[in-house]
Amino acid sequence: MNLPNLLTMLRIVLIPVALWLIADGTPRSSFWAGMVYAVSAITDFLDGWLARRMGLISVLGKFLDPLADKLLVVSSLVVMVAMGHVPAWVVVLIVARELSITSLRVIAMSEGVQIAASQGGKEKAALQMVAVWMLMLHHSYDLDLAFFVLPEVSFNQVGLVLLYASLFFAITSAGEYMKLFVDAVEQKEKRAQETEDVS
Repeated sequence: MNLPNLLTMLRIVLIPVALWLIADGTPRSSFWAGMVYAVSAITDFLDGWLARRMGLISVLGKFLDPLADKLLVVSSLVVMVAMGHVPAWVVVLIVARELSITSLRVIAMSEGVQIAASQGGKEKAALQMVAVWMLMLHHSYDLDLAFFVLPEVSFNQVGLVLLYASLFFAITSAGEYMKLFVDAVEQKEKRAQETEDVS
């Protein structure tokens, strides 16, 4: 138990709160759901920064941090599908992709192969986080952009556009991960063969 891991656990504890607020569906509860989500995003940044700064990177932290992110995003999207805010097919593809890549990484780890996050995966995660936040807010708001005001901007529609964009990166980055996995396994087998030949 350390501070970064406690912050990660706080994100997990906040998930039911966010889901309850989303399900209520009123503009007020949607706003507070967005605020809870924003707090989760801040703790996501903080726990990683603190772990590196304080030298507290742990196996538990490496497991809990991505798990907390995926639980929050996927559970929020599932609730919003039930409310009719998000198409079910999009969430099915997102969940299938996450399960596939997580399984691939587990297999790689069991083989002693480390797969680093790809650029496409990072872009997918960033777009997805913003998309889910906007979908949580859902309702239309006037946006004051200092020089002019955009009236009645539908956060749900903007969130859907970003979610579709994140889906594109989710699919392309899945291909990147597959290639990284195959290359890493081939390199491992090549090194093992070279060691056998020397001995």
